[in-house]
Amino acid sequence: MKNQRIFILSGLLPALCLVLVFTYYPFLKGILMAFQDYKLFDLRNVHFVGLANFKAAFHDPKIMMAMKNSAYWVFCSLILQFTFGLLLALAMKKQFRGRGIYQGFAFYSWALSGFLIGLIWKWMFNSQIGVINDLLLKLGIINERIGFLSDPKWAMVSVIVANVWYGVAFFAIMLLAALQSVPGELYEAADMDGATGARKFLNVTLPYIMPTIIATTLLRAIWIFNDPTIIYGLTNGGPAGTTHILSSLMLDKILYGGDYGAASAIGIIMIVILLLYTIFFLAVTKAEKVGDF
Repeated sequence: MKNQRIFILSGLLPALCLVLVFTYYPFLKGILMAFQDYKLFDLRNVHFVGLANFKAAFHDPKIMMAMKNSAYWVFCSLILQFTFGLLLALAMKKQFRGRGIYQGFAFYSWALSGFLIGLIWKWMFNSQIGVINDLLLKLGIINERIGFLSDPKWAMVSVIVANVWYGVAFFAIMLLAALQSVPGELYEAADMDGATGARKFLNVTLPYIMPTIIATTLLRAIWIFNDPTIIYGLTNGGPAGTTHILSSLMLDKILYGGDYGAASAIGIIMIVILLLYTIFFLAVTKAEKVGDF
């Protein structure tokens, strides 16, 4: 038994070391740096400052704007991604010619990186040569070109549009799998009771796929909140920081300021926000009771 335990431990040790080095050590180091004056260009003067980084964060108008932007970014992106994803999943559930090709095109966006999607949409939103301005002009919807990425009124809307296009595929994939798992007997019983299409969706389909909806909504909200790649590819937080969210501003603190202490403080704030959101979301949705018939 002792030899077996040693053998098992030796097999797990490499994976355990990788997890400790690449997951837990950076996490703990980040927490430590949040309470330090830790600047990349002044490593000889690293010292503890207590809660100074957090106080500076809550008095920084850029960070407060990024918090508001983060809430707007997550809420709008999540609602639109889920709505269009559900509609797409319902459409793809039906059998029709070319269904496989249609699914391939529908899921295509999820295969691309967020930064690449940001660059693609950056060209599409370009005020001079962008296809979106060109189409709107030809359709007569606008009379002059719009600076989607340079106008603060349009910049946040533009990055949300790109993010919605990116995330619809995730909901479509997950919800389609859930829809295909609904037993046909439930629909047959509903037909015998004279239920309409809307009634079957509300009383049969929706309760059955609700666990998937809750799980995907929770995960996607966390991913959207943490992912700055599309914003970096499209606007890099501009114009004048009006499209920065907390995660993109945290990267700015590191890449352009070398201020790891301030960036780590923002990271801790993000963790607390996500923890509170998760607790609230699970309490409101009563996830442990969902799916019971």
